Amino acid sequence: MEIAAELVDGVLLLSPQGRLDSHNSPELERRALLEIGGGARRLVIDLSAIDYISSAGLRAFLAVAKKLKEPPGRLVLCGMTPSVRQIFDLAGFSPIFAIEAARDAARARAAS
Repeated sequence: MEIAAELVDGVLLLSPQGRLDSHNSPELERRALLEIGGGARRLVIDLSAIDYISSAGLRAFLAVAKKLKEPPGRLVLCGMTPSVRQIFDLAGFSPIFAIEAARDAARARAAS
């Protein structure tokens, strides 16, 4: 899995590509937790290049969100395709996460 990273105004943007399944989601989780361990407290994950997410992918987002609770940080997801958004909705995860349609809105929300 390829994961692009960009730091803008104190907000780290991670952009994974491909599928978030039991095979690939540990890589995204490790990368995000590594960045958090290195001091990142405001994180945006752009899902526009993700075409599939499994329960393992959902679990990775829970792990990242949990790690950002103490000390307080902020995680915002953005760019969900309709199929990925449907999985979040069906799993009941949409109300749990801050979700924005566009990257700029997600970055602004994470920065506030």
